[in-house]
Amino acid sequence: MSSQALLDRIRHDKRIWAHRVLTKHDQNPFFRVMKSVNAPVVDVENRSVIMMGSNNYLGLADHPVVRAGAAAALERYGATVTGSRLLNGTITLHTELEEELADWHGTDQALVFTTGYQANLGGISALVGVGDTVVVDSAAHASIYDACRLSRATVRAFRHNRVDLLEDKLSRSTGVVLVVVDGLYSMHGDLAPLDEIAAVCEKYDAALFVDEAHSVAVMGPDLTGAAGLFGAADDIDARMGCLSKGLGSSGGFVAGSKDIVDAMRVHARTFLFTTAGVPAALGAALAAIRLMRTDEGAERSRRTLANARYLHDGLRAAGVDVGAPSPLPDGSDLVSPIVAVNVRDDLKTVNTWRTLWDAGVFASAAMFPAVPHDGAILRLCVQADHTTDHLDRVIEEVGKVLGDGSDHANGQSAPDEVGAALASPVPVGA
Repeated sequence: MSSQALLDRIRHDKRIWAHRVLTKHDQNPFFRVMKSVNAPVVDVENRSVIMMGSNNYLGLADHPVVRAGAAAALERYGATVTGSRLLNGTITLHTELEEELADWHGTDQALVFTTGYQANLGGISALVGVGDTVVVDSAAHASIYDACRLSRATVRAFRHNRVDLLEDKLSRSTGVVLVVVDGLYSMHGDLAPLDEIAAVCEKYDAALFVDEAHSVAVMGPDLTGAAGLFGAADDIDARMGCLSKGLGSSGGFVAGSKDIVDAMRVHARTFLFTTAGVPAALGAALAAIRLMRTDEGAERSRRTLANARYLHDGLRAAGVDVGAPSPLPDGSDLVSPIVAVNVRDDLKTVNTWRTLWDAGVFASAAMFPAVPHDGAILRLCVQADHTTDHLDRVIEEVGKVLGDGSDHANGQSAPDEVGAALASPVPVGA
């Protein structure tokens, strides 16, 4: 490497060091190699495990109808479109998919992006700029914060789901004001009180952008996401969703009014200056959406949410520290497909992850900076096709390590070097 300064920075980067140490000792929860589709049971590095880390909530990634949609698109349009949507990258599948999305969401239009990350990055930065204000939930996804930086608007964060603190921020905001929240938060699986948030936005003439990446196709009367659960769909200016989670494909979109979508069409840099999604992904997404608008789609949603409740209640009964269900306006509550197990300590999280891995359960680990310091969790995700036998096994294995009466010392013990890597201070700029 020609730059010694850059090499020194890399070699002293705490996160890089931690990654290398965890990998060296086979304690790394990240970058594991999947060798089969993300079904309820997956081959991960030649080990058959119950998959509890996938966002394939509705089991569509391997659904024959979705596979057929991808195959037909590949046959007609080839492997890629080779260009941006602005130039030669728009094909009829894009317009069909956008029309289907708009009709499903009851909006004027929708715009499809190559990824969900790009939908947030481009969509938000297209709506606000210098002199404007973005007010964002402190637990919002990284792509939302990156979008705020790209917009160059003033960014004000409020404590997670605290509508009173949101109102305080709005009362002191200037310029065009955009509020950005997740409908369903991807780490802890809790819902935003979108009815209350929408009412405060209306009071202060603030636009509302909701990220429904993990809730679209999973919940709501029309399965369009959390907004429907709170009766707030008509009060939201822009609803972003992913095609790559519940819908089993790849890509992202924003649905909204003609004015909102046209602003993104001509200003969103991640839409204008990147290659459009591959045809197979578009064909799969279109097939998945049409499937979710049928009785089978409703049944898959019902099974997913029932499995989430079963897992949550089983873990709680075993004495495992899991989050509370999210309250709904009608007095009921909901457990989302993301069931967060609070571990809090990074080293303990890595040890627990490895113990579960050895027992044939693949969980997702979330540590700083994905969650706050001392907020480490195991993120368990259910699928429609998980059986009660799968979930009972998960409850049993997690309960052995984290439940009432468990002996935490019996978990897989990481070498001292791993503990040192996870405990060391985070360097400036990390």
